[in-house]
Amino acid sequence: MNKQNNDVDRTDLRELLARGGGTGLRLPARGWLIAAGLLILAVLAYALFSGDGTSQLPQYRTEQAVMGNLVVKVSATGNLKPTNQVDVGSELSGIVESVYVDDNDRVTKGQELAVLDLSKLEDAVARSRANLDAAEAQVQQSLATTAEARATMTRFKEVARLSEGKVPSKTEMDTAEANLKRAEANVASAKAAVTQARAALQSDETNISKAHIRSPIDGVVLARQVEPGQTVAASFTAPVLFTLAEDLTKMELQVDVDEADVGQVKVGQKAIFTVDAWPGRQYSAVITEVGYGSQIKEGVVSYPATLQVDNSDLSLRPGMTATAEITTLVRDNVLLVPNAALRFTPPAPAVAEKKTNRSVLRSLFPRPRRTPRQIAPPPIEGGSHAIWVLQEGRAEPLQVQVGASDGRMTEVTGGELKAGMAVITEAVVSQQ
Repeated sequence: MNKQNNDVDRTDLRELLARGGGTGLRLPARGWLIAAGLLILAVLAYALFSGDGTSQLPQYRTEQAVMGNLVVKVSATGNLKPTNQVDVGSELSGIVESVYVDDNDRVTKGQELAVLDLSKLEDAVARSRANLDAAEAQVQQSLATTAEARATMTRFKEVARLSEGKVPSKTEMDTAEANLKRAEANVASAKAAVTQARAALQSDETNISKAHIRSPIDGVVLARQVEPGQTVAASFTAPVLFTLAEDLTKMELQVDVDEADVGQVKVGQKAIFTVDAWPGRQYSAVITEVGYGSQIKEGVVSYPATLQVDNSDLSLRPGMTATAEITTLVRDNVLLVPNAALRFTPPAPAVAEKKTNRSVLRSLFPRPRRTPRQIAPPPIEGGSHAIWVLQEGRAEPLQVQVGASDGRMTEVTGGELKAGMAVITEAVVSQQ
């Protein structure tokens, strides 16, 4: 009946417009507004009363709960470094006379790498040696003076014994005794001067030894930063002349572990990593240290971790950027469900509605945007969680205890869920 009324209204409107057009009459502006209003009312009436009988019923996508292995990994990036890297510098200032090694050269402990100009240092050694000789001569002179003063004192005592104390006088005895003590003090002072001169000589000789820059370790020259004729100025810090790596067959990978993952990373865990220089190749590593000190880069908090790397083929080089995957947990033959099943909650029961009418009305009178439905929080390991399974076409809830997750699958540690059951991951609205 409603559809017939709508057809009548449209027919009347078309006849009215046709008569107006056929007679050559022009409707006034008010007439056009009335005609447009009648047309809108006709469309609304058709939309409200000519439903197509369609409805939306929920359908579900499911996946089976399966038995399998769960491997949890943590990703981290960092750089490769030698196990022992040493910066070799100079404690002395001067001009570099010779350089004996270059980049990538292998060196041994004690090998001479470079030498500074020795002319001033050799002059200082000669001066210190002369000072030592003078100090030793002064000791001999002081000893002679002491022997003379001791002989005089002995003679005065003998004369006083023979003269029964009449000669020499008390003043002469006191003077002789003071001269002896003064001579003995001069001997001690001269010997101290010898020790001081010898120490100065040893210091100058040590400086000559330091002018010969030698390797402190067995290794490889990573960088040479000095050339012959260059002036080295050692003031508050020693200038770096060479950078050496002890053994490149054993290296370290230092990575930054995100604060959300550091609780899972422990010493002894295994990892694999890749570098851009060798695409498709994976290297193995073992965690040897996890730092407690945090570091902040661009607002992200992370913690340093060190991994030991075997580089027997020398394919890895210091400074390479590596992406590592650290295996933090392995569970074999456990019940697994997709994480989407743990996030799923069934929608409210569908109510039959006239889709065409609603679509037209919404296009004409849009509603305010609804607040999106909150996503269920991620499951807590060891806690209880509701999961929905499809039984005879209906969604039925089951309570389960969940364990670890790798980001895609989650372990089920308890509850009524069995392997092979269809767990619901998503609701899909279909037309009927």
